[in-house]
Amino acid sequence: MYSNALYARLLSGHFVIAGPCVLESLELARRVAHELAECAAKHGLPAVFKSSYDKANRTSLSGFRGPGMKEGLEWLSQIREETGLPVITDIHAAEEADIAAAYVDILQIPAFLCRQTSLLLAAGKTGKIINIKKGQFLAPWDMRAVAEKVASTGNSHILLTERGTTFGYNNLVVDMRALPIMAEIGYPVVFDATHSVQVPGGKGNCSGGERQYVPTLARAAVAAGASGIFLECHPNPDKALCDGPNSWPLHRLSALLKELSLLWSIPNEA
Repeated sequence: MYSNALYARLLSGHFVIAGPCVLESLELARRVAHELAECAAKHGLPAVFKSSYDKANRTSLSGFRGPGMKEGLEWLSQIREETGLPVITDIHAAEEADIAAAYVDILQIPAFLCRQTSLLLAAGKTGKIINIKKGQFLAPWDMRAVAEKVASTGNSHILLTERGTTFGYNNLVVDMRALPIMAEIGYPVVFDATHSVQVPGGKGNCSGGERQYVPTLARAAVAAGASGIFLECHPNPDKALCDGPNSWPLHRLSALLKELSLLWSIPNEA
């Protein structure tokens, strides 16, 4: 099974998951994917292309959600074929799991849905790698019960992702202790460096962000033991249709991956 080989590859070292928040167009997604493949190969990091066919959790009704499942999954499949990169996308309902699994390598459970039992079970039953975003409202140790829901299906191909914790209104804070705490659960831990600098609902009708802190938090997460780094990136973040304020500029991706790769190469004496 391809997911076995991919999971083993992710377990064998460090990796990056990156791409635009949402599929805005096939052309833009292809541009980001090809740049990601080139940058990751240059710095010796396995890479997974991430983008969503639907962003169901938007601040405003007018927020851009994406092309929808049918077209979006076809785009992701095409990108996978063209670049050789594995691909990951969000699913929001149990009935989406089997459909999406036919096109992508990793299914992602959004943070706000991480306790939805039916969704987790349906995802697990596909046999795909399941990346579970830790809810902004959960403690890191709470993710043990979340992961057990997926594992109960016989699927142990699980990733756990830290993406910040609600800290008052319109603010998130990152407790780096969460990374080793979640690692004790027994699965690779990913740090989402871009959603962690998000300012949820901070612009009234959409979320804001403080992308200048992405490198700081990403470096700290590598030092704290993260197996992978998750980055939403875009050729022009200020014009992005979703999560632009916290997205990392595509032209700066290579420099950041170089820095993270060098940090990962330092032996951990702890």
